[in-house]
Amino acid sequence: MIAEWDLTQTNLRRIRGRNYGVAVLPTSAIEAHNLHLPEGMDFLESYHIARRSCELAWPRCESVICLPGIPYGVDCNLRDFPLSLHVSQDTLNAMIRDILISLKHFGIHKTILLNSHGGNDFTAFVRQAQVDLDIQLFVCNWWTAGKDVEKEIFVDPGDHAGELETSVGLALFPELIELEHAKDGAAPPHKLEALRKGWVRTSRDFGKLNDHCGVGDPRPGTAEKGRRFLDVVCPRIADFIVDLAKSGT
Repeated sequence: MIAEWDLTQTNLRRIRGRNYGVAVLPTSAIEAHNLHLPEGMDFLESYHIARRSCELAWPRCESVICLPGIPYGVDCNLRDFPLSLHVSQDTLNAMIRDILISLKHFGIHKTILLNSHGGNDFTAFVRQAQVDLDIQLFVCNWWTAGKDVEKEIFVDPGDHAGELETSVGLALFPELIELEHAKDGAAPPHKLEALRKGWVRTSRDFGKLNDHCGVGDPRPGTAEKGRRFLDVVCPRIADFIVDLAKSGT
């Protein structure tokens, strides 16, 4: 069955009969994730979550279109790990801007960037694009949609390739997860108190944290935990898609 909410599956005949009002664009990265998760972890999970969320939203609005995701992200701070591929934020913004212009030409003025990589920061870009293009642009870091239930599901979610992300991977594509090779994700805390308390921020050089580019112990991760988390996150994102589709301009 052809999914009319997926731009890679639908076709011109079907598109001409639809009035799409909301686009979902997954953004991600290609980078190291400890020794057990695939380099494409961010890309793969953003693809699955975007498609599932759009599928859940479709029966209630039939006006959302899920775009092919952008695989590359801002990864200059992972340069010590081979084949972690980096594009600058400016390059990423420029590509998204061109996509937004195309969408506006076809009458789509509302777009959600479904982001799967913490290194991508679209805050300033969203502000400028909305003014320059006269559109509505939103960013959803998908994992934050379930922030309130993390402690109910995970021992310690972790920050990068930890229990949460490992569980999601086991739920979505277990054939790519090699948990037996995972290291513990131990990383030293910030030396400066303000950074530890979170009221000052900086960029971390992952190569100085440990030798496996993981922060958080992945070993308690299970597919069941991943499914529980996704069963919260995806319906919430779908609800937002529906609300946005039905809202005014």
